Amino acid sequence: MSINEGRALEGLIEKIGWEFRDRDLLITALTHASLINERAINKTEDYERQEFLGDAVLELVVSDHLFRTRKELDEGDMTKLRASLVCEPTLALCAKAIDLSEYIRLGKGEEKIGSRYRDSIVSDVFEAVIGALYLDGGLDAAKTFIHRYVLDDYEEKALFTDSKSNLQKLVQQTGKELVYELISETGPDHAKEYEIAALINGRELGRGRGRSKKSAEQHAAYAVLKNPDFSGNRR
Repeated sequence: MSINEGRALEGLIEKIGWEFRDRDLLITALTHASLINERAINKTEDYERQEFLGDAVLELVVSDHLFRTRKELDEGDMTKLRASLVCEPTLALCAKAIDLSEYIRLGKGEEKIGSRYRDSIVSDVFEAVIGALYLDGGLDAAKTFIHRYVLDDYEEKALFTDSKSNLQKLVQQTGKELVYELISETGPDHAKEYEIAALINGRELGRGRGRSKKSAEQHAAYAVLKNPDFSGNRR
C-alpha cells in the first residue's frame, strides 16, 4: 500500500469509528478482485469472502433490532422492512455517509469503466467492511457501525428504497400519468451523472441525480414523495 493509500485509510478508519487491530482486514474489504488479478497480489484477498460474512452479520443485527423495537409488525412486515434495508440501493446510500466509493481499490480496467460508483460494488464493499469489523472487534463493533450507518433513520431509507414502486402505486390510484424525463447527462462515459425529473400529468414535482438513470429516477421519485404539493394532490 502506498503512502497516499495509507493516509486515505486513516481517513476512512476515522469515519468508521473503529481502530482496527488488524488493518489488513479493512484493506481486504476494500480490495476488488480486478486489482488482485492486475497486480498478481498473493498475500491479499479480495473482499468477497468478507462480504459473505458481513451480509450475515448485517441481517442478524437488523433482524434483532426490528424484532425488539417494532412489536406491532408481524413476520411478513418485518421481512419486507428488513429486505428494504439490506438491499443494494440502500447499502449504497448508507455507504455515501463515509464516502466509501472513494476508498475502493480497483484494477485499472474496472476504474476506467466507472465501477467505483456502481451500487452493486459499493454495497458489496460496505458488507465486506461489516465483515472486517466483526472479525476484528466481534459483534459489538459491527453492531455499532450498523446502528450508526444503516439503522439510523431507517424508515426514511426504506421509503427511499421503495420510492419508485410506492410512487407508481400512488399515482395509479389517482388515475394520473407518471413520466420520468432526462434533464441532463454530464461527465465522461465511465463516470456519467444523470439528472431526471419526475412529472405527474406533465407537472414536474421532483428531480434527482444519480450515476445511472435508474438511480436518478429513484432520487426523483423520492423527491416527489417528500413534496408537500404531491401530498396535497393525493388527498
